[in-house]
Amino acid sequence: MKKSKFTDSQIMDALKRAEAGVAVPEICREPGISTATFYNWRSKYGEWTCR
Repeated sequence: MKKSKFTDSQIMDALKRAEAGVAVPEICREPGISTATFYNWRSKYGEWTCR
């Protein structure tokens, strides 16, 4: 399995920004990810953001 080039903290930061109301395309632009990647992260790590 390929290791992600993004750390868990970077992924959590992106998900928290989305919860705060920042637009998804704006969140994706900074680290250079696609919106599909963001939504994959949200489905995989979404329940972790409340911790």
